[in-house]
Amino acid sequence: MSNPGSALGGLSAADILPVDADRATLVGRIWDPAVGGPTPILIRRGQAIDISRVAPTLSALFEIEHVTVTLEGAAGLPEIASVEALIGNSDERSRDPMRPWLIAPCDLQAVKAAGVTFVASMLERVIEEQARGDWTKAEEIRKRITGIIGDNLATVKPGSAEAQKVKDVLLAAGAWSQYLEVGIGPDAEIFTKCPPMASVGLGADIGLHPKSQWSNPEPEVVLASNSRGEVVGVTLGNDVNLRDFEGRSALLLGKAKDNNASSAIGPFVRLFDGGFTIDDARAAVITVKVIGTDGFVMEGSSSMAKISRDPLDLAGQALNATHQYPDGFMLFCGTMFAPVQDREKPGMGFTHHVGDAVSIFSPKLGTLWNRVDHSDKIAPWSFGTGALMRNLVHRQLLG
Repeated sequence: MSNPGSALGGLSAADILPVDADRATLVGRIWDPAVGGPTPILIRRGQAIDISRVAPTLSALFEIEHVTVTLEGAAGLPEIASVEALIGNSDERSRDPMRPWLIAPCDLQAVKAAGVTFVASMLERVIEEQARGDWTKAEEIRKRITGIIGDNLATVKPGSAEAQKVKDVLLAAGAWSQYLEVGIGPDAEIFTKCPPMASVGLGADIGLHPKSQWSNPEPEVVLASNSRGEVVGVTLGNDVNLRDFEGRSALLLGKAKDNNASSAIGPFVRLFDGGFTIDDARAAVITVKVIGTDGFVMEGSSSMAKISRDPLDLAGQALNATHQYPDGFMLFCGTMFAPVQDREKPGMGFTHHVGDAVSIFSPKLGTLWNRVDHSDKIAPWSFGTGALMRNLVHRQLLG
């Protein structure tokens, strides 16, 4: 994996774009100072094309049937800047505020997340729960739980008769957990990650609650779905996680997951077309690298091939006859990456430090790069749905 920016910043298109970018249908959003708001873009021959006259928002774009065909036929659309210039200006700490930069490739969509969809991360959630968020107990609990469970759950299909037998065994051993329930039970965990418009994009600082002492990145594939439940493309995401908060109580999930700048998505949504399909997403390998200002380096990977629930099943559990999303939704699919590499003290495992540079990479989706800070030190989120509507009306992009 390339190392965009390291801990010092400096982003380039070669580091960020998919390896086959010239064959990919990539859409995203920029913040354009010239219009005082966001603009949806298409990447074409190294240039960012303003597609706001095709659709004023990405939410509206994803509602178009045969959207890639529509984009292929779109002509006479203005170029805003080179993709190299946009990427180069996207590092929050060094950008020129008078030039455009990339932001999260979603707008009005609900931002949802599926939890406990991989065995490795499921076991870590059980450990957090049993430790009540106390990292000092994690290693002892990890040994005890894996001694009972091992790796035998990797082949268990959630909701199956085999899964029920496993549940009966674990109940008898006193090792059952609410995380195992959603991990191998019939119903997936689908929760709200953050409000629409709250996600940050490439180069933005990502936020940790200042009271958290045990946190980690969660590199994930993110599905982009329209209001009909059709997954039209995928991107990368960092479902920033506070292990101590959630470990204390599952009822603190909102505080563990939804803080200022705690949802990162990008760099672009890759739309499905003749050369890229849902099967590519199913086969994706996501690599993460963390570089600290203290010289600490951690690397890991997560393979979508090891997910316990198919991505389209997760999308179907999010939007169905009992729950609709009229503006579509973005869905984090979960991660198998649960870092246990000691950073500070033996047995503590990994936790973020302020200043960590986090790179999340997959060959056909590119690289999402961000830097860690405390949520109360990052600029407050202020441009919401109302501000977007006023901006689009002012630009005469709403009929």
